Amino acid sequence: MNAAPAAAPRIDSHADARRLLQPVVVGGDILAYSYVREFHRAYGIERTIVLATQDIKMLSTSRFTDYRLEPRIHEPEGLYDALERVAGELRATDPERVLLVVGCDDCHARMLSAGKERLEAVGYTVPYIDFPLLDDITQKRRFYELCDELEIPYPRTWYFDCGDGPDELPVDELPYPLIAKPSNSAQFQDATIPRKRKIYEIESAEELAQVWHDIRTSDYAGELVLQDFIPGGDDAIRTLTTFSDANGEVRVVSGGVVCLQDHDPTALGNPLCILGEREEAIIECAKRFLARTGYRGFANFDIKFDERDGSFRFFEVNTRAGRNTYYLSLGGVNFVTLIVDEFMRGRAIPYHEAYDDFAYCCVPRYVLRRSMKNRERLAEVEGALACTRDPYPLHYEADSFMHNLWAYIMYVNQIPKFKRFYWDTDGKQLK
Repeated sequence: MNAAPAAAPRIDSHADARRLLQPVVVGGDILAYSYVREFHRAYGIERTIVLATQDIKMLSTSRFTDYRLEPRIHEPEGLYDALERVAGELRATDPERVLLVVGCDDCHARMLSAGKERLEAVGYTVPYIDFPLLDDITQKRRFYELCDELEIPYPRTWYFDCGDGPDELPVDELPYPLIAKPSNSAQFQDATIPRKRKIYEIESAEELAQVWHDIRTSDYAGELVLQDFIPGGDDAIRTLTTFSDANGEVRVVSGGVVCLQDHDPTALGNPLCILGEREEAIIECAKRFLARTGYRGFANFDIKFDERDGSFRFFEVNTRAGRNTYYLSLGGVNFVTLIVDEFMRGRAIPYHEAYDDFAYCCVPRYVLRRSMKNRERLAEVEGALACTRDPYPLHYEADSFMHNLWAYIMYVNQIPKFKRFYWDTDGKQLK
């Protein structure tokens, strides 16, 4: 179990946060900007430091970012060195500044957790679970063992060791279609693999044999997880975001139906449209998991509804705020305030279910109307969008003209992306 920090909170009030807090965000995606805008909305913070490997225009043109290019932040020593330099600079210019570091990717969560002691030594608050727990529950096999123990449904699953496993899989003995994915997503992300995909939709024995050969002969040495394909379109997918205290007790929860996901092979599974919807069975399963592990902070669960038996099957837990966690703000709780209250103020957070009516959406209505086959869900989404202020996290009226221009360009660019990766493939994965 993750114990509460021994040191007294360094921020005692909302006014202290506004005056003293210096957030540092690692990464350059939608979550990075969600942090920037919500720190500004919550506390009026005019400059959030953002570290990224390349110039992402919607972030670098924001009037609320101090945007810095750091080419080595995807490797531990490069990340720690960059953060130590930032801390040294701020200590020299403003010794009272209180530092908070958050990441946007699985690899960043992993490195920040592993380097927590080193980063805390130079003044950072690092709001991630301790590394032994993170390393344990992000292994798919271990996650499913805990699901078994806690009676949490998950798909039928097979495991194969990519380092010492067989040269060939028993491909003729497995059912199709299948889903194939790495047990360790962070290690897989850094591996060099021909025809690599984030998630593989396998339709035949021949295709599985090729995928296994590509991965088995690569530098990825973890396990490959094969799973029964659960029928249903994007709107069978559910997402759940939780925030827990030091005892593993959920304090805030929100979630919904993933009405449309990204179909770019490099980003498959990232929700692009979420309709807020409460499911008691999902919440109760997540609470059992978090209490059992003593989980503290943000967790994001991926789930799919199985129409064959009416169950909600859990796929994995992401040990950080998700790319789409801005929807928690739409549901009624500014998500960055939870990190500050729990990890920096030591303030008890009252239990809250953030399910104010909302739709989170990163694509134009044209994309929704052309892509969503469930027309009843489409009507629900369009109704929710009509009453949701700022459903697109990158649009922020308070920000600069150039930021909002780049945000709009990214928004409209979803049309050719969906044409290439979804409409032209008749909804099948581009391979």
